[in-house]
Amino acid sequence: MAKAIIKTSFEFPGQKNLYVGKVRDVYNIDDKYLIMVVTDRISAFDVVLPEGIPYKGQVLNQIASKFLDATADIVPNWKISTPDPMVTAGYRADPFMVEMVIRGYLTGHAWREYKAGKRSICGVTLPEGMKEHQKFPEPIITPTTKAMEGHDEDISREEILELGLVPEPDYIQLEKYTMDLFKRGTEMAAEKGLILVDTKYEFGKRDGKIYLIDEIHTPDSSRYFYSDGYEERLAADEPQKQLSKEFVREWLIENKFQGKSGQRVPAMTKQVVTDISERYIELYEKITGEAFKPAGEDNVPPRIERNVLDFLSGL
Repeated sequence: MAKAIIKTSFEFPGQKNLYVGKVRDVYNIDDKYLIMVVTDRISAFDVVLPEGIPYKGQVLNQIASKFLDATADIVPNWKISTPDPMVTAGYRADPFMVEMVIRGYLTGHAWREYKAGKRSICGVTLPEGMKEHQKFPEPIITPTTKAMEGHDEDISREEILELGLVPEPDYIQLEKYTMDLFKRGTEMAAEKGLILVDTKYEFGKRDGKIYLIDEIHTPDSSRYFYSDGYEERLAADEPQKQLSKEFVREWLIENKFQGKSGQRVPAMTKQVVTDISERYIELYEKITGEAFKPAGEDNVPPRIERNVLDFLSGL
């Protein structure tokens, strides 16, 4: 198993600053371009876990790249190139301070809220009598705040407009883009025998125009079920067979961790790390229909630096 890349510290020509997110290291080049290195860090419950997951960065980056290309006719996106298996390079945009979460099924966070008795999420009223993993009559948009640190928080459309987080004309456009992207992602997943359960999109503005930014339809931002057997498992109240990061959350919950104060992340054994890595590779192969080809295992940082420098020299 390759060594996980959990930190980068490059100095690129024109570099203004480096933003270190939960998973991504984002290099600002001349306030015009971004070099996004998708590391092998993994987060859950808004906490970065102590061990990296080999190949996770490559999986996320290559899935996102494919879906950015496959949805560029719906909304312009920030991507220019993928100069390295773990890197996407693109235009810098000013991000909206909300994330557009869309849900087709009552699963995960929405189910946990529903099970606790809530019948409204982000201002959206939910039907009574629903079961876990049941499909909503229509997809629902449940935005969250975009926290720079700590937990993202649910927020309603009305609150977003009242607080002025997004101008109303822009927010209406974000809702349309979100619905259209989810429809495309649902169709593409169905072709591979999968159900796109829920996902999130991030948007920004550049030169007065809205762009789709960051990742799209990856296992870190999305949840997938296998179509085969979905109805049978739902009728029998059985867990769905899924490909997403939810299995990591479930493992943490089983080990008494949900990111709450005073809780400690359970020990991540080599076997746990290997299992998570294999699940990410499985999702890549399932959703793309292609065999996963691990990038060179040795000297990954020099490879990334060389490929990025080649890209920058061509701008």
